[in-house]
Amino acid sequence: MGFFTLLLLAFCLSADAFAVAVTDGMCDSEVTRQHAFFTALSFGFFQALMPVIGFCLGRSFYELISRYQHWVAFLLLSAIGINMLFDAKKEGRKAPELEICEFANLFSAKSLIMQGIATSIDALAAGVSIAALKINIFTAAALIGLITFVLCIIGVEIGKRFGSLLGLRAKVIGGIVLIGIGTKILLENQFL
Repeated sequence: MGFFTLLLLAFCLSADAFAVAVTDGMCDSEVTRQHAFFTALSFGFFQALMPVIGFCLGRSFYELISRYQHWVAFLLLSAIGINMLFDAKKEGRKAPELEICEFANLFSAKSLIMQGIATSIDALAAGVSIAALKINIFTAAALIGLITFVLCIIGVEIGKRFGSLLGLRAKVIGGIVLIGIGTKILLENQFL
């Protein structure tokens, strides 16, 4: 695998993290640079860590990993998305005129870790593939983590700018997007 292919792999693996970062930026009325940094750090860290873990597990666990990774990603992302939808419904009853999407603890360490793991599970299986291709795992992991980090900072900023235009609907859209990403991962791995 050449550098260009590895770069393409890094962008593909970071796509889900980018989409979730946009959603995070949309669903908090007071997103700061610190929020963007820690979101990107969490997502980038897990996107870099998972291929290393997958690499270390190697071929012996490949079938188990590839068999269930999509279910874990689906369940975690769907749980976050459903929670956002329920919060939006609850906030809509309290203040239907509310124009700012507020999601308590969206940028908490627990939430960022859960989102980071959920968006990087596919990188675990990629690590097993990297082992089979005899690529330097540390170079691959560093590149994947760096690209994810940069894209997630950009994603939070995009969400922040457009989230204020969408108001409370941003949480609904964000919840649907997260459920959609989880469903996409499940369907791709279940039927393709």
